[in-house]
Amino acid sequence: MTEINSHFISPAELQIGMYIYLDIGWMDHPFPVNSFEVRNQDQINKLRDLGLQKIRYAPEKSHVESVVIAPTVVAVKTTNETPEELAAKQRRALLHQQQASLMQCEKQFGQATQEFKHLTEIVHAQPLLARDSATQLVRGMLEGILNAEESAIRLLSEKAGEKTALHSVNVTLISLLLGKALELPKDDMLELGIGALLHDVGKMELPDRLRWLDDQSSPAERQLYQSHVAHGVNIARKLQLSPNATILIAQHHEYADGSGYPGHIHVEKMTGLSRIISLVNRFDNLCNPSNVAHAVTPHEALSQLFTKNKTQSDTATLTAFIKMMGIYPPGSVVQLSDERYALVVSVNSSRPIKPKVVIHDPHIPREDALVINLEHETQIGIRRSLKPIQLPKAAYDYLSPRKRLCYFFERASDPASLACDLQGQLS
Repeated sequence: MTEINSHFISPAELQIGMYIYLDIGWMDHPFPVNSFEVRNQDQINKLRDLGLQKIRYAPEKSHVESVVIAPTVVAVKTTNETPEELAAKQRRALLHQQQASLMQCEKQFGQATQEFKHLTEIVHAQPLLARDSATQLVRGMLEGILNAEESAIRLLSEKAGEKTALHSVNVTLISLLLGKALELPKDDMLELGIGALLHDVGKMELPDRLRWLDDQSSPAERQLYQSHVAHGVNIARKLQLSPNATILIAQHHEYADGSGYPGHIHVEKMTGLSRIISLVNRFDNLCNPSNVAHAVTPHEALSQLFTKNKTQSDTATLTAFIKMMGIYPPGSVVQLSDERYALVVSVNSSRPIKPKVVIHDPHIPREDALVINLEHETQIGIRRSLKPIQLPKAAYDYLSPRKRLCYFFERASDPASLACDLQGQLS
């Protein structure tokens, strides 16, 4: 892939013919895509109304006769502030930035779950509209994921709401990120996303109490639960989904060793996209079971998938998944090499063994805790993974390990861009 050079300009410098990139969520602007050539003044006005400080622009893809990029001027402000006051200001700026990023992810996740719930409500009455809504939702996610040079998997708070929507959006997002890691074609990614989003749509035909299995479920209840796959295929046909998306719904509980259902087929009869959804579905069900008391940490879930249940997964898909999620996926509780405890909150899929963490520090209020990027810490590493119950009470209360895990994606931070942003805030 040819790398496109880009520059940052202010909204005031926008001109017709410029090819620009919007490095924000697809739901936070009125345009159908995140990158495009500016065609008219109306688009310029809408771009300026977004309130962005800067916009990324690609000269090589633009059609402007002459564009002069104004040199960046760094204002040097004389101040009588002490080093301690300057450090406090820098910390406040960083806190503001990380809180804004988290709020952005949570807003997008919340919008995605609401859209999913709405489309399930109209599946029977307006099937083609439901299909189009699902397609639009997946296209939006896909646009954001593919436009980010590097994607980080972000742990969210537990306010995401209803369990079925949470699970379906989790599986969709993680499947798309895995599809990107596997360098799937965009058309396959769209099929993957639609199948992942609707993989459990057949559960709508079951009584509420049977939409989730637990240890108390009888054999008859388990058999009825498994019928949600056939119900899902029937609904997929009603929605007129593509054959590929329909197969994903039919095979999302099939395993590579033939121990899945309903067909008990082996890996060679599973499509490549089905192998992705089958794996991601099991991962999320381990982390987010019907009974939260049976939940395992993301680290334990990966360990089970790689050891105890290794034969159930396609080897190449499982290897790529573990490489993408890292040894310590978001939501993992860890102890650092300096003995402190931490919660993993974000993993850059390009550098997964150096996640971002929140560290338990009794001298800093929880709401003021900075997210630390271990990639930039030469003296600190992760010593081991822990179960939340192994944490001392003070560390448990501070880190607040999630009982249910919600994931979203964010653009991996560019240290140079971060430094520029911070300098702008401090000048």
